[in-house]
Amino acid sequence: MKKIISFPRAWLALLVGGTFLGVAGCATAPKPSPVHTVSHVDLNRYLGNWYVIANIPYFLENGKVASYDTYSPRADGRMNNVFTFRKKTFAAPEKSWHGVAWVTDKKSNAEWKVRFLWPFTATYLVLELDPEYRWAVVATPGHKLLWVLARERSLDEPTYAEILKRIQAQGYDVNRVAKVPQPVGN
Repeated sequence: MKKIISFPRAWLALLVGGTFLGVAGCATAPKPSPVHTVSHVDLNRYLGNWYVIANIPYFLENGKVASYDTYSPRADGRMNNVFTFRKKTFAAPEKSWHGVAWVTDKKSNAEWKVRFLWPFTATYLVLELDPEYRWAVVATPGHKLLWVLARERSLDEPTYAEILKRIQAQGYDVNRVAKVPQPVGN
């Protein structure tokens, strides 16, 4: 049974901590190079489950395993975005965070806003997308957060290595990217 949780305290901490880090980093950090999205995303093909193969870890996803996002259409033209995970072990109960996503660049469909707690949103950029929609790379601007996603719970090593090369070419530190544990055979 899935447990639906809300996390206003975590989002408040994210807002306060992110604001502090953003202000503190403005004075010393060089401005990262801009990232480039794919030219087009077919939203109907993008809908469904995307397993988190790897990410640039951050505190809200630390300790999460067997995680995946599910996108489904809404009557208002937006998409439901459900993030499902287990904490620390595959035997832990499955939990979900429920959010909403919407396209902000209607020409490419490769730039979205995602919201899990009103009124806070994050920009979601589709940087890489397999022509058969078997895997994708999404990120936030500024090179701070990134996710490697796949339709299956695993991704072959040659494909994963090529993805890392491609995101490194966009200015991401691939040494910060960590694989997310996924169960085998499920």
